[in-house]
Amino acid sequence: MSEQAPGILVILSGPSGVGKTTIVRKLLALGDPPIELSTSATTRSPRAGEQNGIDYHFLTKEEFEKRSAADEFLEFVEVYRTGHYYGTLRSEVEARLAQGISVLLEIDVEGAAKVVEKYPQAITIFLRPESADELERRLRDRGTETEEAIKRRLETAKHEMEASDWFSHHVENLADAADNTVTQLADIIRQEKEKRCSKN
Repeated sequence: MSEQAPGILVILSGPSGVGKTTIVRKLLALGDPPIELSTSATTRSPRAGEQNGIDYHFLTKEEFEKRSAADEFLEFVEVYRTGHYYGTLRSEVEARLAQGISVLLEIDVEGAAKVVEKYPQAITIFLRPESADELERRLRDRGTETEEAIKRRLETAKHEMEASDWFSHHVENLADAADNTVTQLADIIRQEKEKRCSKN
């Protein structure tokens, strides 16, 4: 009996407001190719409707730092200078990959670079907006950000897009075309999985 092929690790990054959450939700609902989303850990408080262990692993700052000291994270960052930390727990990734389950990480560019240092075989996909103006419109339409926060996110987005050349795939998420974006992502993941399987 042949040994089970390990799952593949897929990293999806993109600037805040580009639509990653919507795309990921649709990709997971599609179910083909099969892939599971890694649940990130954070020190921020839950928002209305968020559930611990489903939306995030909500940790105190002390617990986060304890786990970091124990090398339990593949990556972690302080986001937007808020004092809150976000990170990817090894336990969310390594066991699944060993069981042949493919794992999707939805993380920022800085975090992606850290994970790739440990998993150079990871598939990296950068989700781009069709324009800077469209990205700003999406951020403003949320109605949840202060003007200062929007400007900070736009500045971060500019740096992330400038630093995204090393990603193996780039996909443009056009307004009102999420299904097409999901199809492109699914095709990339399926093709990469097939390539890995053919090498084993």
